[in-house]
Amino acid sequence: MEATGRTALYVCSVLFILTEVSCELIHIPSSVHHGIEGKSLLLSVETRFPLDDVEIQGTWSYTRPSGSRTTLVTFTKETSIPDMTYRNHLLFREPNVSLLILKLNQDNEGDYYLKLNIAFHNKTGLVIKEERTVHVTVDVPVSTPVIEKRPSYAVVEDKANVTWTCSVERGTRVVFHWLRDNVTLGPSDRYHFSQDNSTLLINPVRKDDKGTYHCVASNAVSQGQHSRAVELNVYLCRYTDELAWFYGPYNLEVNSGQGLRTGEVFTINPGELVFFECQADSNPPNSYVWIAKSRNATQVITEGPRLEVLSYRLAQAEEYLCRAFNNVTQKQDEAQFTLVVASLGTGKEKHTQEGSSVSPLAAITVCSLFVIGFILLFFLRRTCHPKRVLMSIYNRPLAEQKRPHRSGHEDATEDFGIYEFVSIPGKMESAQASCRSLARLESVQDMHTTIYDVIRHVPETPSHSLLK
Repeated sequence: MEATGRTALYVCSVLFILTEVSCELIHIPSSVHHGIEGKSLLLSVETRFPLDDVEIQGTWSYTRPSGSRTTLVTFTKETSIPDMTYRNHLLFREPNVSLLILKLNQDNEGDYYLKLNIAFHNKTGLVIKEERTVHVTVDVPVSTPVIEKRPSYAVVEDKANVTWTCSVERGTRVVFHWLRDNVTLGPSDRYHFSQDNSTLLINPVRKDDKGTYHCVASNAVSQGQHSRAVELNVYLCRYTDELAWFYGPYNLEVNSGQGLRTGEVFTINPGELVFFECQADSNPPNSYVWIAKSRNATQVITEGPRLEVLSYRLAQAEEYLCRAFNNVTQKQDEAQFTLVVASLGTGKEKHTQEGSSVSPLAAITVCSLFVIGFILLFFLRRTCHPKRVLMSIYNRPLAEQKRPHRSGHEDATEDFGIYEFVSIPGKMESAQASCRSLARLESVQDMHTTIYDVIRHVPETPSHSLLK
């Protein structure tokens, strides 16, 4: 390697003597360096000659964007003299002629100029001059870009335009480009870009513009950083003067298949995971926002029609609000409810609790019927004494019970005899015995008192004369 370097040096010396054209004895891999702010940067220089056969003398200087130049370091093969101002910012190690910038900042941007004189030991008076310029930029890495759409709601075809904006919190010399459904977008008769490509205007919007948009930001020290995806919804309007087919939101309601609901209060078991659904009639579909309310402030919890709540995180009753918004009609509605954590028991107890809403009415009805029946039975017993009447009928002689009904004149022999009547003084109040008089009669008979007795004396042998 050293022999090859010497050969190249001799050839260059001969060419310089004969043609006054020098060879390239030094090489810089890149004439432009992109540095990262706060990091170090090496301005590398490759030498193509053996240092033992030459004497070198050179300088590194710096030219600011304003045009002013400052010498950073002067060096030879054995020594170097840096500028005192940049002593703690630069590192130069002889005999290597490369320059290391320790910590980059915006003041390090500009052109760095290397001037080198090479003198040959065996050629008196022969000096080859080499000069190189390196441009240095200092950039800040790009942060994740943020995309924004105006207006934020859905738009109507041929009646609106959309402006997309892409921005970054950090980054220098950022380059933006736009994608729709992962296809790069370029200028057209409806697509208009700002000078730095950070803004895209679509005017007017067509149905073909519907899709998923995101922007990509990059610079010399950062690969492409992608923003989150944002949907663009375009609605077709079939009426030229009005949007009568858009409506809502109407009939906003919050529902849950868990817990117990009483009006605007939902009661759930401790430790239960509860889901709430917010629904409203609307065209196009609503966008939903869930908000937690407290005494001093409100906080947006989540977006979308569904809310998930972990009851063990609730220390006390909390108020929630579901807000529905129609992006086209620009109307909104709200539904508020309170969430309470309390033990509701098992499913069987819960079913009993739900059935208890009708049990008081059933109990009142049964009690009323029982009381009415008892009163009717009481008056019936007081009035008719059905037991005693039945007993009197039951105690009658069997012959009387089975005796067929007769007019009283079928057989006169059965009526023959002597009758004795015994009566108790007093006037019969009625010819017909009532249920009450029958009852009194029964009571008198029980006391062995006879109202009347019919004593029948039948002769031992019938009289023939009477029979004749």
